[in-house]
Amino acid sequence: MIKQIEIICQQFYGATGIDNRNISCKIVILRLFNHNLTKIMKYTAPIQTRIGHVHLKVASLDRALTFYRDLLGFEETQRYGDGAVFVSAGGYHHHIGLNTWYSKNASPAPIHSAGLFHTAILYPERKDLANILKRLVEASYPLTGASDHGVSQALYMNDPDGNGVELYWDRPKDEWPLDKSGQLAMVTEPLDLDDLLKLAD
Repeated sequence: MIKQIEIICQQFYGATGIDNRNISCKIVILRLFNHNLTKIMKYTAPIQTRIGHVHLKVASLDRALTFYRDLLGFEETQRYGDGAVFVSAGGYHHHIGLNTWYSKNASPAPIHSAGLFHTAILYPERKDLANILKRLVEASYPLTGASDHGVSQALYMNDPDGNGVELYWDRPKDEWPLDKSGQLAMVTEPLDLDDLLKLAD
C-alpha cells in the first residue's frame, strides 16, 4: 500500500523524495484511505507478547515505595536521581517504575477522567495471593473490592496516589469458564476472603 501511494504521488503530482509536495501528498492519501489501511494492515501481536512493566506518576517516591516495596514486597533495582525509581520481583530489571517528574506533590487524578484504571499484579500460586492478603489485613490496608472472576481470584485497592491496583491469581486455563459457543465467560462474584486466608502462612 505504501508503494502504491508513492506511485500515485509521482504520477499525479510529480512529487518524489523528501519534497514537501511528496510529504503532503502522502499525508492526504493516508487520511483518505485510513479506514481501508486499517483493514489491510491488520496485525496480531506474537503469542509470547507480554506487558513488561507499568510506569506510574506519583506525588512522593517515599510514600509510593512504602506501598510497592515495603508492603507488596517489590525490590528496588535502580534509582534515577531523586525523581524516579524502578522496582521488580525475581530480579527482573523493572516491573514498576515510579516517578515524580511531572507529579511531585500533586493531587490524585480525578476519578471521572481518562487514564489508567488499575495495574494488575499476577501471583504464581493461590497461596501467594493468600499471603499478600494476610499482609494487607495485618497492615490494616483498605481493600476496594475482592472478586472471583471464574478465570481468576482478585483483590482490589488503591495505592497512596489513588492509582487502582489489582492483585490476582489465575486459575489453570483448562478451568476457565466457557459459554456454549466456547467463548470465554468471565464473571464477577464475591471472593470468600476467609477461605483464601486459610492458605496463608
